[in-house]
Amino acid sequence: MQLIYWLLAAVLVIGDQSLKAYVTSYIAPMSVHEFIPGLLSITHITNTGAAWSMLEGKMMFFYLVTIIAVVVLVYLFVKADQKEYLYRFALIFLLAGTIGNAIDRFTRHFVVDMFNLDFMNFPIFNLADTYITVGVILIVVSLIIQLAGEKNNK
Repeated sequence: MQLIYWLLAAVLVIGDQSLKAYVTSYIAPMSVHEFIPGLLSITHITNTGAAWSMLEGKMMFFYLVTIIAVVVLVYLFVKADQKEYLYRFALIFLLAGTIGNAIDRFTRHFVVDMFNLDFMNFPIFNLADTYITVGVILIVVSLIIQLAGEKNNK
């Protein structure tokens, strides 16, 4: 069963990197292509920071945080109860997102972003960022389920 999690992580990272390769190969930097009119466009940008370009150019900081995050996520995954499926999936999504952006940071020295929400002012993001968001949501849901279970057992 553990192999399924690692395969999922690999598929997610490959998906992220494949999309980034497509965007960098076929979409000119700073060009905007409507994907779902009024909702989502593809905009090829590079980012040396975090969301909203926070900490822009602080690559050593991001290298260090990335390495620590990967080690912590792998440790938490290995130590997690085998029956905590949702929590383990959450960790895999977080790990895949972290690794996807880490590959960019370590090889390109910036992260490739492309998804632009046209209906609101929101940072342009990538698939790895989406994985991290899904991972956080799954962790919250997992904790809610766990707390509800503890309450029912009292």
